[in-house]
Amino acid sequence: MIAWKKPAAAALLLTLAACAQPAPPVTQSAVVDPYANAGGGALYQGDLAGGTLGNEATAQYFNDTVGNTVLFAANQTALTAEARTILARQAQWLNTHTSFNAVVQGHAEETGTREYNLALGARRASAVQEYLIAQGVGADRVRTLSFGKERPREVCSDEACYAKNRRAVTVVSPAGAGS
Repeated sequence: MIAWKKPAAAALLLTLAACAQPAPPVTQSAVVDPYANAGGGALYQGDLAGGTLGNEATAQYFNDTVGNTVLFAANQTALTAEARTILARQAQWLNTHTSFNAVVQGHAEETGTREYNLALGARRASAVQEYLIAQGVGADRVRTLSFGKERPREVCSDEACYAKNRRAVTVVSPAGAGS
């Protein structure tokens, strides 16, 4: 009979002890919301360009919308009116998105020697580089590279293919991405 008295007494004492203690005070830290009384919601009232949240600041946008390629006539480095239009858009984009650098890749068709086409590709890339710099793009943000005939866009031996391979391609990348 004594065996059940000790646990019962302990339970009774714990129950009384729990009832005798006051509840711990509720501590809530005050939340300060500086915008709570601004009236009408968000404070920013400006426009986002086209509602795009900056998706035009991507290399993909540059390639697809601005245009990354200009074409040249056979054995020429002179910029056509169409090329200057594309390059003006490129310069505007680069001047707006200063966190990007550019590498202008010069290309040539498969006719001619390797050395001739490397030199021709270099002159084409330089023509594009000079145009971009003249439009206000920082010279330290644009460099050139020539592939000559080593990286053709089209592979065949007719004028239609040659015309697509006579080109300069502007490749943009974020400034810290090894451009």
